[in-house]
Formats: sequence, C-alpha cells, structure tokens
Amino acid sequence: MYRILTIKDVIKVPPTRLGMKLRDAVKESIAEVYEGLIDERIGVGLAVISVDEIGEGKIKPADPHVYYPVTFQLLTFKPELHEVVIGEAVDNTEFGAFIRIGPIDGLVHISQIMDDFVSYDEKNSMYSGRETKRTLKEGDPVRARIISVSLGKKTENKVGLTMRQPFLGALSWIEEEKRKKEKAPKKKK
Repeated sequence: MYRILTIKDVIKVPPTRLGMKLRDAVKESIAEVYEGLIDERIGVGLAVISVDEIGEGKIKPADPHVYYPVTFQLLTFKPELHEVVIGEAVDNTEFGAFIRIGPIDGLVHISQIMDDFVSYDEKNSMYSGRETKRTLKEGDPVRARIISVSLGKKTENKVGLTMRQPFLGALSWIEEEKRKKEKAPKKKK
C-alpha cells in the first residue's frame, strides 16, 4: 500500500551542499538516505514529498557535516498481509512467477498460481493449466493477494503471493469468468 509518512529525523548535510539553499541541501540529503531504503517499519522509501521543518544545525568536532533535526513527508510502499494487489508477471521460472507490484517483486509459487494442475513450459516461459487451459505468460497483468511479507531482514526481502482465490489471477482469466457468469442462465425464484 502506498502511504505518505511524516518522519522526524536528524539528517547530516555534507560540506559539498553547504553552498546550496538550506531546504534544497536538506531535501537532497534526506533523499540520499531514504529513497530506495527498504525498512520493515516504513516499507520502501520512494520519494521525499516535502521538507516541513528544519531545526538549528549542529556541528560535531572533527566532522565536516552539519546535522539538522528535520520533519519531512516521505512517499512509501509497504506491502500488507492479505492486501490485494495488481501487478505484472515479469519472470516465470520452474518454481514460480515473479510479479512486479509497485517498486518490488513478489513470488507466486507454482502451487499458488491456479486451482488446476500447472505445467511449466520452459521454452516459452509460460504456465498452463491442464483442465482450464489457462496460461500465464511474462507481461500478463495479474491480481494477487499478499500472503507473506519479510522486509528489511538481513539481505533478503520477500513478498509471497497467491492467485488461488476467486477473482485472482491473470486479468484475462477474471474477465473470462465475468463473461461466463453473464451468459449463464439466471435461476428463477
């Protein structure tokens, strides 16, 4: 989920930025630290929206940086458990499909792709269901549910996804289901 967070921190501004306007120097220094940062509390830092407050800078002995207490707005993306996300299949492998959801990729294990026996075609990098004949190719837009999140722990960040629930899967599958339901004769009461 995308969020705009208000964060208070002390940011160090290097001497190379001291000739700039203070707000610009502080904003660049915040961006250097927070944009691209993956943290289990905030998620993925995407962009500094604004710098709201800048306190009085402090200089430490034998350190050329100036340290400013600041309050700023940061746009973040943090995947939440059970959240339904829209993404794109970016890499199909024999063990699952990687789905790009915002700034990160999640994995749909092969057992979580669909309620059918799934086979993987390595040559075409595609999955297909035995009975449903549904396929999942790289580049297909999909809807999935987040079933596990592990961010900011050591070096591996993982997001687990499933598409084995109603109205999840490739968007073409969902549209196909909608058309079938519209064509089905309605029961009289």
